[in-house]
This record gives sequence, C-alpha cells and structure tokens, in this order.
Amino acid sequence: MGLDQYAMARKEGQEDQEIAYWRKHPNLQGWMENLWRMKGGQGEFNCVDVELNAANLEQLEYDLQFNQLPETTGFFFGDNSDDYYKEADQEFIREARQYLSDGYKIVYTSWW
Repeated sequence: MGLDQYAMARKEGQEDQEIAYWRKHPNLQGWMENLWRMKGGQGEFNCVDVELNAANLEQLEYDLQFNQLPETTGFFFGDNSDDYYKEADQEFIREARQYLSDGYKIVYTSWW
C-alpha cells in the first residue's frame, strides 16, 4: 500500500491519457491538496480529481524551483522525495502545458 498519484490529460469524448505517475511524492500531494481546497474541495483528499490550469502549472513550477512544496506526511505517503522526482515534475509541467494548448484539461488524482 502507498500513495499513488496520477496526472491525466482529459478531453470530452476521448479516453484519459496518463501523462505522469508518481509513487509516494508526499509534498506534491500536499501541494495538490492545497490547490483542491483553494478551489472549494472539502473532506478527505483521496480518490478525487483536481483540475490544473495554466496559472496553476506556473505556480507549481515556481514552487518546485524554489523548494516551496509544503512538507506533507501521511501513513502511506513515504518520505520527502522532491529531489528524486525533480526531473519528472518538470517533464509533467512541460507535457501538461502542451496538452492544455491542444485543448485538453489536466487532472491530478491520487489514491492511498
């Protein structure tokens, strides 16, 4: 068991396309939960979607660059893995921006 995290490109009438997968990246989970709550999400942040727009991706890129992801812990979350996922996070942002420009929505979800 553990924290599994996914980012998908979603377009109506098409199957979701997985563009990123992380296993136990707790600080990214915390960042996404904060975004979800800012957008009105309530309750437990598990198995729910949060949509990212261009401004969200820009903020995520900034926060990653300056090591400002929130320190996040959870029973199944593992340890801080920001350095381990640094390149994968940057690749996710590049791909997500491309999908946005092609008319897709970008959605993050997780399960723990």
